[in-house]
Amino acid sequence: MSSTELPETRTAAPPAPRPRAVRVADGERLRSVALPGLTLSVRSRPGARPGLPPALYVHGLGGSSQNWSDLMPLLADVVDGEAVDLPGFGDSPPPDDGNYSVTGHARAVIRLLDAGGRGPVHLFGNSMGGAVATRVAAVRPDLVRTLTLISPALPELRAQRTAWPTALLALPGIAPLFARLTKGWTAEQRVRGVLALCYGDPGRVSEEGFRHAVEEMERRLELPYFWDAMARSSRGIVDAYTLGGQHGLWRQAERVLAPTLLVYGGRDQLVGYRMARRAAAAFRGSRLLTLPEAGHVAMMEYPETVAAAVRELITDAARVAAEGGS
Repeated sequence: MSSTELPETRTAAPPAPRPRAVRVADGERLRSVALPGLTLSVRSRPGARPGLPPALYVHGLGGSSQNWSDLMPLLADVVDGEAVDLPGFGDSPPPDDGNYSVTGHARAVIRLLDAGGRGPVHLFGNSMGGAVATRVAAVRPDLVRTLTLISPALPELRAQRTAWPTALLALPGIAPLFARLTKGWTAEQRVRGVLALCYGDPGRVSEEGFRHAVEEMERRLELPYFWDAMARSSRGIVDAYTLGGQHGLWRQAERVLAPTLLVYGGRDQLVGYRMARRAAAAFRGSRLLTLPEAGHVAMMEYPETVAAAVRELITDAARVAAEGGS
């Protein structure tokens, strides 16, 4: 190089923009829990008084811990509540190993409970989170006091047609294709589509709730791993549906020992209402709450009704435990 030439200069790439902050409702706290191979964001709603038994809430596909913000305060007088963002969802980054299977998510929940020493807990699960919670309760009964499943994603031989698009996300290449095809959609359009799919009556969502949902959708679309987490988790659900033997979800449902509450919505477009009877037969001694007007997220549509049923479950379980202990 001659003395008149300058060495090549490279402009450092600008740092990736930080995702906007996750919304935290009044009375909630948000913390990050670092575990080997993954970091989990946990939303807590402390109990109304010290010494209340712990609860853990697990969201479904595409959801987050915010899905439980309506239910948690209604149960704060009976449980000390925490809601987890599964790996790759909410404010939790992807897992180091890229494992988004139902077993991988269940393992994350177990590791969270073991690390915090909070078990046994009153465990809640919605949709995919219901499958995850079922697996946790089956393989680690020591961690679960009661189990509440709201539209759990358990295998169906004939899924509803309205659920097919979600299942198609599991196919290789579909998620990035869908992302490209819908690139021009606004966050508001996307939220309206989600509400139409998940709610029995989207009109039940308040203007404030809709605005918060749009803000959260905008935040998620900025995450570089959003579609990958959706696709891989969808694939994990499909894979779990095809498992047989002792690892099958229905077989594991039969192994659950914890008192169980099942909640199904009559207008659910993702989990068949007809599955309620099969689930009630599979989970021994379970109780069933059917809400004809509810969709896929009854804890968000009818939180008071769900809370009342959960309160009965927890009260009865505590009474039986006390009688057995005496």
